[in-house]
Amino acid sequence: MNSLSVKDLCKTYIINKRQNNVLRNITMEIKDGEMVSVMGPSGSGKSTLLYAVSGMDDITAGRVNFFGKDISALNIRQMSSLRLNEMGFIFQQMYMLKNLSIYDNIILPAYQSAENKGREKRKEINNRAKELMHKLGISEIAEHDINEVSGGQLQRACICRSLINNPKMIFADEPTGALNQQNSKEVMKELNRINAEGTTIMLVTHDMKVAAKSDRVLYLEDGNIKGEYSFGKYTDSQETRERERKLSNWLMEMGF
Repeated sequence: MNSLSVKDLCKTYIINKRQNNVLRNITMEIKDGEMVSVMGPSGSGKSTLLYAVSGMDDITAGRVNFFGKDISALNIRQMSSLRLNEMGFIFQQMYMLKNLSIYDNIILPAYQSAENKGREKRKEINNRAKELMHKLGISEIAEHDINEVSGGQLQRACICRSLINNPKMIFADEPTGALNQQNSKEVMKELNRINAEGTTIMLVTHDMKVAAKSDRVLYLEDGNIKGEYSFGKYTDSQETRERERKLSNWLMEMGF
């Protein structure tokens, strides 16, 4: 089954009366349980593609099917509900509310969901948040402010927040872009573990080390998918170097 099916997707901006075709007739599929990276040069449309297929941005033409739902046919309220309850988001800029603790930032999306009203539901949410924080090794920073923790801890908190509503799919835009190498490794380890547990992931990255840990890499250039490279599941850290070498060679062929 496909988590995401995209057919002839186009995204056009009008700037100073000139048409700028950022995405051109993109057709792609992501299977249930897959982890797919999107790479390409700056300005190729990677983030625009992620925002378009997740309903964060309107599309100019084409169709986007998310687990059987044509999201281009949904109204604003329906799309907002779908994003809240069935999608998780992780960004390079770790958007969290400064006046809330780490723990409160994590539970906030679940408290906002209409499906989670009532004391028992809230209790479940609180327990899930604690369980997620324990799994990602950040239990000790639960009551900290967001400016009292490291970048790696904050990004792991963002992963917890993205998972709080048990999403069907996670969309990640440069999730390691603001992190040092060690924190980047830790965040990717968590994303691989989440994926191994069954959550579909689509991520945009410029980092070959990150992309080499995904099942497939799509190469975007000038708003078109110019090629794709399939690895299969990442299961063993001993294969990391070989995957990186193969991807590096392929990217050079693509002109990256």
